[in-house]
Amino acid sequence: MKMYTIGDFHIHTNYCPHGTMDSMEEYINVAIARGLKEVSFTEHAPLPKNFQDPAPERDSAMSWSDLSNYFVEGEKWKQKYRDQIKVHIGFEVDYIEGFETDTRSFLNQYGELIDDAILSVHMLKLPDGSYVCLDYSADEFKRIISLFGDVDTVYQAYYQTILKAIDADLGAFKPKRIGHLTLVEKFSRKYPARNDFANQLEPILQKIKENQLALDLNTAGLFKEDCQTLYPNPRVINRAKELGINLVPGSDSHEAKTIARGYDQILGYFS
Repeated sequence: MKMYTIGDFHIHTNYCPHGTMDSMEEYINVAIARGLKEVSFTEHAPLPKNFQDPAPERDSAMSWSDLSNYFVEGEKWKQKYRDQIKVHIGFEVDYIEGFETDTRSFLNQYGELIDDAILSVHMLKLPDGSYVCLDYSADEFKRIISLFGDVDTVYQAYYQTILKAIDADLGAFKPKRIGHLTLVEKFSRKYPARNDFANQLEPILQKIKENQLALDLNTAGLFKEDCQTLYPNPRVINRAKELGINLVPGSDSHEAKTIARGYDQILGYFS
């Protein structure tokens, strides 16, 4: 089918502590079986060493101790399957407000080894200076709403943090693609915002265009019970297309069987 002639550019691995133990080779074999021409392994980059993961299970990112093995294994599969599929090795990098120097240092150290990368916001800074993990669970999101005061304030904080991520000086190896732009909508069916945030998204899209960044067209939200739509949502996707912003498809898979999942619902955006 035509939808499988493109790639999946947002894939996690067994190095992710909140994913499955499916091997990188298993992901590659599923991708080949589904006719993909390219895949990007974009594992959650290690969090800054002096940053405490605010997720309840502290399982947001890969371990620093796994970095070497990640690159070595990635290169192994890249070479083994080079005649069947193009394999990219990289990261989904967290933008964490206040830790820009640490992130820049990480990217400067490993940037030359990275084929592809995504810049995402999962962590929000609270007024008291502590942090929360936005997308951990519906129950945790409910707690986050109480900490911010109301759901609309959470949305505002998220989109303000996205703007800071776009503007941040993260060095020459800063990722050129923004991950799941409307991730804050993950629990929107259970905790809907009162207001329309189109007025906040328009300047974000303008900045993405000005900075020649791409958008992660992420199908994972379709399969989240309290979301059931793409990241970003279709209205934002259409506006991004009007602005000429490049859309890069990704399943955000944390298990091999979900490679290219939901691609039947995004094919039209690439016609």
